[in-house]
Amino acid sequence: MSRGAAEGVLRPAAMGDVRGIHALLQKYADQGLLLGRSLSSLYDHLRDYMVFSVEGESGPEIVGVCSLHICWEDLAEIRSLAVDEPWQGRGIGASLVSACIDEAARLGIGRVFTLTYQPEFFRKFGFIEADKNDLPHKVWSDCVNCPKFPDCNEIAMICYTGGRRVDMVASGGA
Repeated sequence: MSRGAAEGVLRPAAMGDVRGIHALLQKYADQGLLLGRSLSSLYDHLRDYMVFSVEGESGPEIVGVCSLHICWEDLAEIRSLAVDEPWQGRGIGASLVSACIDEAARLGIGRVFTLTYQPEFFRKFGFIEADKNDLPHKVWSDCVNCPKFPDCNEIAMICYTGGRRVDMVASGGA
């Protein structure tokens, strides 16, 4: 566990976090800003998730989440990045993305991509725009369930880590 930019804890997700993760992701899925995840999917892929939690009135509260989903031998996706509105602008999103990139590097994954509406945020980490058609077809398995498919307007971005840590170039973040 490590302290993040705001008063809270950045850590791998645990079973007790699933409903909080689901609620946070659903909030943004309802706005069409990200693809929602079912409770079943969250339980199936719990090890993919990092959370940022703070102490709330009734215990730990999930205020940020991000997932590193391994797609192939040398390719992973950063997805389901969400920070609750009152907590945005405190570096929580940047901490979550950095943790996912670190995990990819630790695993020896040299390429990390994302599909995003916020390309400027990801450029701070060394991501560059990529052609969606250059991504393997396996990547699109989630897209079929998206209400925007096949007319997605998210921007594909990729970061070539070479399996090493990529530092954030600029300060600030989500």
